[in-house]
Amino acid sequence: MTQTIPGIYGRDIVMVGLQPWYFKTGCNAKNIATLLAQHNRVLYVNVPIKRKAYHAKNPDPKLQPHMEVLRTGQERLKPIAENLWEFYPGSLIESVNWLPSTAVFRLVDHINNRRFSRNIREAMTTLGFTDIILFNDNDIYNGFYLKELLNPSVYIYYLRDFLQGFAYWKKHATVLEPELIRKADVVLTNSLYFTQYSEGINPRSYYMGQGCDFEYFDPEKIVGKPQDIADIPHPIVGYIGALDSERLDPEIIALFARALPAWNVVLVGPEDDVFRQSTLHNIPNVHFLGGKPFAQLASYVAAFDVCINPQRKNEITKGNYPLKIDEYLAMGKPVVATNTVAMQIFKDHAYLAEQPEEYPALLQKALGQNTPAMEQERMRFARTHSWENCMIPFYQAVNDFEQKKDHLK
Repeated sequence: MTQTIPGIYGRDIVMVGLQPWYFKTGCNAKNIATLLAQHNRVLYVNVPIKRKAYHAKNPDPKLQPHMEVLRTGQERLKPIAENLWEFYPGSLIESVNWLPSTAVFRLVDHINNRRFSRNIREAMTTLGFTDIILFNDNDIYNGFYLKELLNPSVYIYYLRDFLQGFAYWKKHATVLEPELIRKADVVLTNSLYFTQYSEGINPRSYYMGQGCDFEYFDPEKIVGKPQDIADIPHPIVGYIGALDSERLDPEIIALFARALPAWNVVLVGPEDDVFRQSTLHNIPNVHFLGGKPFAQLASYVAAFDVCINPQRKNEITKGNYPLKIDEYLAMGKPVVATNTVAMQIFKDHAYLAEQPEEYPALLQKALGQNTPAMEQERMRFARTHSWENCMIPFYQAVNDFEQKKDHLK
């Protein structure tokens, strides 16, 4: 008997979220959209522009593509690939996060959502989208009222980042996100911790895991070293990703850099203000190489001897899935990381530090114990976290909901 492969076929799917398609960095929603577009029509809606940002004297350069579309009257609906479109909302929305009252915030946010939904309906009409599945990638504010305003067949909330832990989001998101989770038809998460959290609010919560883009993180495709790391002596302890002090602890890095002066620490990624002003810049064996295009990151990982993720332990990191660990393991590299709840799935394939003081010894152990067989096992394990595998629970959750809904009808 042939087993039917779970999937969603022939549907119209609208995706909203926190990251525009035109951002150069990869994101989960882009991967999900690409896979869904293999058998469905997908409209990927970029984040609406705030009025304050649009009229700023020094606008955010990351938003320039969207602003250029609006200012020059370009076509706002653009094909990306077969069955996949990118949409630039034309209406400006108001900045509301500063409002002290969540009750007042709701009123203005509803106005923003109405503008946003009107724009989305315009694109849906142009494409002939009907009976949509609406996928909200963790956008608590712009997606809060879209279930009511767009009346989708299925409303999916994708929880992949604990925004309530950030100062910017904390005041209103702490109230609104549980409500959004409660009214979602399906909640999907990339972390078991987030699944446990959302299950306490909505029983239709499912863990789909986290996919990794192995097209880029493939050791067999690496040729040579990047020029700015080629002359740095080994052993090299390396990190790729944003140097964000709300997630990463610069003091941990300083601790093991000083404890292992014969080792070199290479940090590849953009720095926030805390990292830019940290004492790490005064430690001679710490090297800041800056941000790099996503397609180049694997070549840096290939040059590392041991990879690190020196996270803080806080509400933000406790449940967040650390994708870079899969990227490190996919390259066969030994990994030393702070032990968080989300890191438990990697406990048999990484060296986990409970305290910062454990890092120097664990780094030495990770390098000293490394073997070709261990490298192969790390690569094998990482590849179980493919996007194709992650999408199976996604399909099952949506299909189960629609079957139960049809049964009730």
